[in-house]
Amino acid sequence: MDEEQDRYWMTRALVLADRAGDEGEVPVGAVLVRDGQVLGEGRNRPITQCDPTAHAEIQALRAAAVATGNYRLPGTTLYVTLEPCVMCLGAMVHARVERVVFGAHDPKTGALGGAADALGLPLYNHDLTVTGGVLADVCGERLRSFFRARRKSGGAAGSGQSQSQG
Repeated sequence: MDEEQDRYWMTRALVLADRAGDEGEVPVGAVLVRDGQVLGEGRNRPITQCDPTAHAEIQALRAAAVATGNYRLPGTTLYVTLEPCVMCLGAMVHARVERVVFGAHDPKTGALGGAADALGLPLYNHDLTVTGGVLADVCGERLRSFFRARRKSGGAAGSGQSQSQG
């Protein structure tokens, strides 16, 4: 993949992140692509779905699995606006995602170098390629703006949610 395509798909993920933010969710969006075609999209929805696993990445993987009729998703790239957590990384490994591209680093719960390098642990039976920091400033600003607005209004982003989705 080239940088221009990575930016294109990340921009699409940002649109989904904005939708999540408009719904009161932490603004994270994800797009799963294979051969230039979208297989699944997702946005953060743990609050609206009362589901702690309803992160944007999981939503995109679920949609793609249904669309393809297979939970294995080889040859795919997942674009997500925030560095994935351990749960989402595990789901990507099990789905056999080939590549993950993320925007903002997550120093609190990021599993791809932000808080830990979980992919470096000898636990996984599948490797995926990681590209981080694509449109990082834009992705990070979406999150910072969301939390600034929440603090200003005295609201909380769900029950104890942090920048790291939950």
